[in-house]
Amino acid sequence: MAPAFAQAAARLEPRVRLAKVDTDAEPALASRFGIRSIPTLIAFRHGREIARRAGALDAASLQRWIDSLP
Repeated sequence: MAPAFAQAAARLEPRVRLAKVDTDAEPALASRFGIRSIPTLIAFRHGREIARRAGALDAASLQRWIDSLP
């Protein structure tokens, strides 16, 4: 999913910022956000979670998911 993530990030900046977290290196952060599977996509607005999705997406699907968010 890394190439799709990079493509979507390039298309969506500066309107949307995508970030990755290494859950092996940051297990406390993974626990804090209840991440149980990789990849887990979490959308935040103003610091609050507004949507969550588990599983890999291609770049177009990732962009559609983000565009569909309220």
